[in-house]
Amino acid sequence: MPDDPSALFADWMAAATQSEPNDPNAMCLATATPDGRPSARMVLLKGVDPRGFVFYTNLESRKGGELAANPHAALCFHWKTLARSVRVEGAVEAVTDAEADAYYASRSRGSRIGAWASRQSRPLEGRWALEKAVAEYTLKFGVSEVPRPAHWSGFRVLPARIEFWRDMPFRLHERRVFTAGEGGWGEVALYP
Repeated sequence: MPDDPSALFADWMAAATQSEPNDPNAMCLATATPDGRPSARMVLLKGVDPRGFVFYTNLESRKGGELAANPHAALCFHWKTLARSVRVEGAVEAVTDAEADAYYASRSRGSRIGAWASRQSRPLEGRWALEKAVAEYTLKFGVSEVPRPAHWSGFRVLPARIEFWRDMPFRLHERRVFTAGEGGWGEVALYP
């Protein structure tokens, strides 16, 4: 296996893209409140490079608020068909406006309107309220371009620690941990 965690992740993601029936880019995102209360939810990886792992969201959502107050997160990918998982831990930074604009423009029109209509993580009076908001924004934008709302952007998890886990016989699993340091990545194997 590669000794560079970016290359290894790219290999595993490519394999998952071929084998996973749905959303190979799905990952569990764990955040915490300023006082340390954790919360986790599934999001989709929308970009990865040696700098980090990118996802997009409503900045006014629960995760957006938690990341603004405590800019650290953990990610967990689990690919059941491959019997592999990857855990990532690190600080979080906002993506640039140019990155957010480019990704937003790649989304379907319905998803762009949904970004305006959804008051993500806030109480919903009934499904009708969401459908009404979608109809209002659909009418507002008509056939014109749907701009990115100021409350919608992305985050990049800057990996400080990445663990690759692979299922092995007799529960003697393989675990490789890469830790970021001054001179690059250090690597250690862990007992299963």
